[in-house]
Amino acid sequence: MEFGPRALGNRSLLADPRRPDMRNILNQMVKHREDFRPFAPSVLAERADEWFEVGAHSTSHEFMLFACGVKPERRDRIPAVLHQDGSARVQLVRRESNPRFHELISCFFAQTGVPLVINTSFNDSEPIVCTPTDAIVTFRKSGIDALFMDDVYLTAQT
Repeated sequence: MEFGPRALGNRSLLADPRRPDMRNILNQMVKHREDFRPFAPSVLAERADEWFEVGAHSTSHEFMLFACGVKPERRDRIPAVLHQDGSARVQLVRRESNPRFHELISCFFAQTGVPLVINTSFNDSEPIVCTPTDAIVTFRKSGIDALFMDDVYLTAQT
C-alpha cells in the first residue's frame, strides 16, 4: 500500500496527457467526479526541467507535493495535466526509486516524445484499491481500458 494521499505509480490510473479530452474522460467516465478537477503528471526526473519550472530537485518532488509552472512552450503538448494558472502538481520519477514505473514512462516517451503520463489514484468514488479483487471490481465497473497487476494484463471487452 502507498502511504499518503497520492498515487505514486503503483496503484494508479495512467493516461495520455496529450489528449485535451482526457481530463473529462477520466472525471466523467472513470472517477465520477467534478469536471474541473485536474490530474497530475508523473514525469521522468531527468526530463522534468525541460517541461516544468521545478527549481532544485528534492526527495519531496517524488510525492506530488508541489505545483510547478509548466513551461509556456510545452503547455499545448500536455493539456490534460494543466491547471488554469499554467501549473501542474508534478511527481518526479527517478529510476532508482521506481524502476518499473520509470521504464513505463520511458517507453511512452520513446513513442510520443512526451516524458510524462497522467497519474491518479486507482479508485472510482471509493477508497484506493488495496487487493487484486478490489482492482478487478473497479476495472470492470469503471470503463478503464486495461488493467496491469504485476505480470497479469486484462483488457476491457468491447
